[in-house]
Amino acid sequence: MSGFTGFSDHQIEQARRYHRPRYVALVLDLAVSIAVLGALTQVSLPLAVAPAAIATIAALAGLPIAWWRYRHDLAWGFARQSPRTWALDQLKSLAIGAVLASLALVPLFLLVRAFPHGWPWPAAAGAALLVFLLGFLAPIVLEPIFNRFAPLEDTELSARLHAVAERAGVPVREILVVDASRRTTKTNAYVSGIGKTRRVVLWDTLLATPADQVAVVLAHELGHRVRRHVAVLTLLGMAGAAGFVVALRLLRPQPAPRDTAFILLLALVLELATLPLASALARHFERVADRFSLAVTGDRSAYRALHYELARANLSDLRPPKWLYYWMFTHPTPPERLADIR
Repeated sequence: MSGFTGFSDHQIEQARRYHRPRYVALVLDLAVSIAVLGALTQVSLPLAVAPAAIATIAALAGLPIAWWRYRHDLAWGFARQSPRTWALDQLKSLAIGAVLASLALVPLFLLVRAFPHGWPWPAAAGAALLVFLLGFLAPIVLEPIFNRFAPLEDTELSARLHAVAERAGVPVREILVVDASRRTTKTNAYVSGIGKTRRVVLWDTLLATPADQVAVVLAHELGHRVRRHVAVLTLLGMAGAAGFVVALRLLRPQPAPRDTAFILLLALVLELATLPLASALARHFERVADRFSLAVTGDRSAYRALHYELARANLSDLRPPKWLYYWMFTHPTPPERLADIR
């Protein structure tokens, strides 16, 4: 990785001091998850409660590290939550994790009971369908559990962004703003959903950014939509879920509730093993969307200013460890993004 023009040694070192402890916490978190799930493989619980209970225990084991991350961001001036609202978010995440584990595994165990030898085919189809439904419903069911969304109220900015969408060839009904500032000073934007639930969301922390830079952000997100990146990732997720069922069949011909921890551990290990490929694809998609944003706006100076500002506001790691970058970074570094347009 090269091309650090425009970023000072102080900026590089400051980002390093913020991120390096977080990387240590990441490795510890993974080690704890693997150790706890490994230990829980010895636990046998009834079908109705096994998925939710095992998933909750595993998540609870990671709370101390999650608390450290919160305190770390608080010390660096990024976190805006009180300990109470942070704890409420953790409870919501625990509940959602328990429900999703039950939705995925209880039907699986019932299928195995009903079709001891033929269960993999309906299970693979069901796993793929579950991934699709989560992608479709997340914007309207899961995201509102944590945040509030409202149409962009700045009429001048809204008109400018709608004009950008027209030029991009993807007119949008409304541009949503999420109240991210309740939790963080960092800034971002994203696209989510499938079909009728597709939407573009700007963090409210982004609205302090100059309008020409917000236009570049919107064009970037619309690039994901035009190039069908969300759809491609959803299809890959569906294929991965079906493939997981095949892998499970090879290792556990007739999985039962006592295998819940093993199934979750297998899912984690396979996810970590395939993460480099998924991350490389995500970085490619980001570069495609960057090029699309430049093609639509034609504003290279706004593009440069935006990525300098995002790097500053989010304290992006300007020179991450290479092993970690290739393993799980889903975005190119700011110096890479700036070098790409040179």
